[in-house]
Amino acid sequence: MEEHKLTKYSHSAGCGCKMAPADLALILTERSETQFKELLVGNHSNDDAAVWDIGNGQAIINTVDFFMPIVDDAYNFGKIAAANAISDVYAMGGKPIFANALLGWPIGTLPLELANKVMSGAKDICKEAGIPIAGGHSIDSKEPLFGLTVTGLVRTEYLKRNNTPRVGDLLLLTKPLGTGIIATATKRGLVQEAHLAAAIKSMCGLNKVGEVLAEQTAVHALTDVTGFGLLGHLIEMCGTEFSAELNWGKVPKFDFLSEYLTQNIIPDNTYRNWNAYEKSVEGIADMPSFQVLNDPQTSGGLLIAIAPESLLLVQEILQLNGVNSIEPIGKITSKKEKTILIQS
Repeated sequence: MEEHKLTKYSHSAGCGCKMAPADLALILTERSETQFKELLVGNHSNDDAAVWDIGNGQAIINTVDFFMPIVDDAYNFGKIAAANAISDVYAMGGKPIFANALLGWPIGTLPLELANKVMSGAKDICKEAGIPIAGGHSIDSKEPLFGLTVTGLVRTEYLKRNNTPRVGDLLLLTKPLGTGIIATATKRGLVQEAHLAAAIKSMCGLNKVGEVLAEQTAVHALTDVTGFGLLGHLIEMCGTEFSAELNWGKVPKFDFLSEYLTQNIIPDNTYRNWNAYEKSVEGIADMPSFQVLNDPQTSGGLLIAIAPESLLLVQEILQLNGVNSIEPIGKITSKKEKTILIQS
């Protein structure tokens, strides 16, 4: 089969193709409180998934996520897109139970065999998560795109939200930042294979630990970091009631990013993210912190707010579940003039 580099057929990559925060806010101006008492989490908030109370102390979680290729290999594209979609259920503290696939494919431009490889990658990730792809929908589109709708279950007492931290909570991030930068380097043909392999491994990693953390009352807030970057998702976590101090030196990031940053390899959405958050952030001291903290992530890690007295317990849980990034990167504070204060 002729080699096709999938990123050449899409104008944007992974969660970097998300609408800019300002554009999304304009579209969603008509949001209002739900009239359905069973809808515990809906579009009146900016959480990771919708949640519906089904009684008997249980709730259904439902989410949808899809994007254009972030890597050239079709199989890995399917794996990353599936892991990214399933993550929203874990970010609510839930257990995924099944998925449906969403596929857009430029028929006549790209071989259908490649679409089959995308599906194979997604099926393998779903198998790892212990769920089937039960169905789906496909269209003929100008650019390739793929994702999943995912349904999960959670005990209502264990449901985690993205905007319920408490003053004094410590912040943890379970994956390194930089996938948007590596994706852009891939599109430009400048990425080193070892660096790409490390980024793919990270993006394919399931955030299963979110389901385990759900039982811990010390975990006050939980979300996954994707297209709005660490700053954007931390601002969502703080909401209007809290601020956060972020220690730039403690934030996990791929250790090879510097050679791409010096080449000014920055996704377009880095600037769009910053345009939305600039007025809420203080302390961006240099280009590396600007580039990395605003970098749109794909299938990023979990951002966790925990009671400080439970740090050792949560660190042990993370380690037992294969998470290496376990050191606090900041803390939640009372509301300040700026939402985020970055410390070097």
